[in-house]
Amino acid sequence: MAIENIGVYEFLALAKSHPIVDVRSPKEYNHAHVPGATSLPIFNDEERAEIGTLYKRVSRKDAIKAGLMYYGAKLTAFVEAVEAITDTSTNTVLVHCWRGGMRSQAMAWLLSFYGYDVKVLTGGYKAYRHFVLDMLNFPYKLNVIGGFTGSGKTEVLVNLQKRAIAAINLEHLAQHKGSAFGNLEQHKQPSQEQFENNLVHELLAYLHLNENGEWVQKQTIWIENESQRIGDIDITKSFYGTMLKSPIIALIIPFDQRLNHIINGYGHYSTDVLENAVLRIQKKLGGAVTKEVLTYLAEKDIRSCFAQLLRYYDRLYQEAMVKSGRKATLIHCQTINATDNANQLILFFHH
Repeated sequence: MAIENIGVYEFLALAKSHPIVDVRSPKEYNHAHVPGATSLPIFNDEERAEIGTLYKRVSRKDAIKAGLMYYGAKLTAFVEAVEAITDTSTNTVLVHCWRGGMRSQAMAWLLSFYGYDVKVLTGGYKAYRHFVLDMLNFPYKLNVIGGFTGSGKTEVLVNLQKRAIAAINLEHLAQHKGSAFGNLEQHKQPSQEQFENNLVHELLAYLHLNENGEWVQKQTIWIENESQRIGDIDITKSFYGTMLKSPIIALIIPFDQRLNHIINGYGHYSTDVLENAVLRIQKKLGGAVTKEVLTYLAEKDIRSCFAQLLRYYDRLYQEAMVKSGRKATLIHCQTINATDNANQLILFFHH
């Protein structure tokens, strides 16, 4: 069978129906990879380090010999691993390494020899990363859902997604809810690089290349109003700039409704966990308010505790809106019902 070197656009288009084999080391893959790719390292981390040292300190030929020794012992295992991720409907496999060099070419030769039609990503993962960063500069058409903390904005986004309406949940991609209380479930956040890869992967679902080779957006994408930093993840300056320029529609929901929503979401955590979250923002809360909130916690008065914290986050939201100079379109909602509030957003834009 043939081996063909292809560019990023074609590679990602084929990836919708064919498996991607990432032959970089486990450390490289775990740091960040193309979404959906299967890790099949030609060399483990130790082998890669050894070969790299030989290449730099001894010679290219010695490095190749060492590589062939490790590679040759795994040929059958490589073929069987690829068989496990393919099915009878396709004989095409997509392969890449870091720069499209010896590792991807070695795997391509083996799989082609075995009978696969192999497509190798020209420039490797490095070329893909350039593509990702370029796509984050695209002038996306966004609608931004705003509103005070506890307004159920994320639930509305999820509801829109269930209706096959273009929507992206940044907090889900970042594995963080975006405040001092945003990671109480101790989810491990992806690397910054992986977050960017995942975001572009979702954005591409709403783009297509026209006959002139230009990206065209098929529909406006709903997204939640976020700070530029979500936990340890930064939304890139270019994409965040696009968010700030986009129309913002704020859900206005009664304080008690939002307070109940917050208590349902966070009230079950232990006092120690909640106390640690409060202490992370004590400088911003101020000494008197921090002491008051911690006293409520110690007395198991969760409602008063979260009411005080909610007033703090309301003040932050108002200050951020004033500072940004943005004017939001207000949609008044009586309750936090994702279906009803999503309907209001949709009706607003239909009219």
